[in-house]
Amino acid sequence: MSNSSHTQCQNCHQRTKNIFCALNGDELNRIDQSKRCQVFEKGELIFSEADEPKGIYCIEKGKAKLVQLGPDGKDQILHFANEGDVMGYRATLSGDLFSCSAVAIEKSKICFIPKDIFISAVGNNSKLALKIIHLFSEELKKIESNLTKITQGPVKERIAQSLLLLKNKYGFDSDQATINITIKREELANMAGTTRETATRILYSFQEEKLIQLIGKKIKIVDLKGLIEVSKEV
Repeated sequence: MSNSSHTQCQNCHQRTKNIFCALNGDELNRIDQSKRCQVFEKGELIFSEADEPKGIYCIEKGKAKLVQLGPDGKDQILHFANEGDVMGYRATLSGDLFSCSAVAIEKSKICFIPKDIFISAVGNNSKLALKIIHLFSEELKKIESNLTKITQGPVKERIAQSLLLLKNKYGFDSDQATINITIKREELANMAGTTRETATRILYSFQEEKLIQLIGKKIKIVDLKGLIEVSKEV
């Protein structure tokens, strides 16, 4: 982790995509004066499960995964965060400890906003408060939906569903086919609730069926319609 010069909130191209679009110039200036921007390398811990939140984290550039330690001692991926996403806001507002950890999955620039500044902004701006309520509702709905999809059905369907979730979250590279995230086989298996060996075997079977193409740790979707059919998401 290293410190980085920060982009002013008013000039940040991610602001229009997240909850901070509700803030006015003076409110953004207060955040600017107190925030701290840092660069996290791939695999670096952003915050830890069971730690006391000191504030929230906004991704200006990069990607992260939110993980929770399972009873077997392995990390369970809860969901992924993309540019413009805010992390840690629920624990910060509720006063609870972090229920999960955040880990950078590529080199990422992340802005930290102190707890008192964030809570003050929420208390003084009803539009921001409503956006947070909407964000919480949407995240909860997605988590419930994803859990239902990923924990039920044959493992082949679950792997296909996991690939579609990644595609919907991160989109494609410039070729409009390769999912815009580098993901390990173990991470994909974790998402689908299976073993790395099984996930790898199914990925190769998808490749043989010309549904996808494996390019290192990147995955290119060759037949989107076919993948959707395998996932049963019709």
